[in-house]
Amino acid sequence: MGELVLAERRGGVLLVTLNRPAALNALNLELLRELGAVLAQVGDARAVVLTGAGEKSFVAGADISAMAELDAMTAYTFAAEGQAILNALEALPIPTIAAVNGFALGGGCELAMACDLILAAPNAVFGQPEVKLGVIPGFGGTQRLVRRVGSQRARELIFTGRNVKAEEAVQLGLALRVTAGPVVEEALALAEAIAQNAPVAVQLAKRAILDNDGVPLGAALVNEQQLFGLCFATTDQKEGMAAFLGRRKASFIGR
Repeated sequence: MGELVLAERRGGVLLVTLNRPAALNALNLELLRELGAVLAQVGDARAVVLTGAGEKSFVAGADISAMAELDAMTAYTFAAEGQAILNALEALPIPTIAAVNGFALGGGCELAMACDLILAAPNAVFGQPEVKLGVIPGFGGTQRLVRRVGSQRARELIFTGRNVKAEEAVQLGLALRVTAGPVVEEALALAEAIAQNAPVAVQLAKRAILDNDGVPLGAALVNEQQLFGLCFATTDQKEGMAAFLGRRKASFIGR
C-alpha cells in the first residue's frame, strides 16, 4: 500500500490508519484512492477499524487547498469519486468501526458515517460545516446524517454548520459511545469481540440491515427470512448450535 493509508492486521481485525497528520488527515484524491485500494483487499479480515494518525484529528475534512480551484464539472467528478469510495466502505461485507480521535469534520464526518459503528474519543468533534465555505456536503453527508440522527436534527446541523462534541454526538445517535480509554484500543476490542462470532452470520446480518434500508417492512421481513434461511446452509450454523448444546465454545471457520 501507499504511505497515506496504513493497513495492519491485528488478529482477525484490519486496522486502517489515514496517515496525513501534518494536514490533520484531510482527504485529497491521492489519500482517497489509497483508501479505496485498501478496502478492495481486506482479505479474510472479520472486521475493520478505521482511524486517523495522531491525536488531533480523525479527518479534518476534505483538502480545502485542493478544492478551492475546482470548477462545477471537476467538483462533480471529485464528489463522485469520493462517494464511490465511501460507498465501497459502507458496502464492505464485514463490520466497520470508526475510531474517531479529534476532528471529524466535513468529509471526515462523512467517512465516519460510512462505517457501521462510531466510537468517539473524549476530544472528538463532529460536524458538516460545508455551508460556511459556500458548498454543501458532497461525500454523502446530506443523506447519511439524516439516517443517523433523523431529518430535523440533520437539517439543523447542516444548515448551521455547527460542530458537535463527543457527548452530544452520542446523545444524537451519531456516535455509539465516548471511550474511557484510547479510542483505537477500544475499537479494536469491540471489533475483536465481533470477530469471535460466526463470520457469515455477522455478514448476513449486516446485509439484512443495509439491503433493507428504506424498503417497506413487509418486503424487508421477507428478505430477512431468506437470509435467515441461508445461515442454515453454513458449517458455522451447525458448529454454533452443536457447541451451544454441548456447552462448549464454538470454533467458527467462516463457512
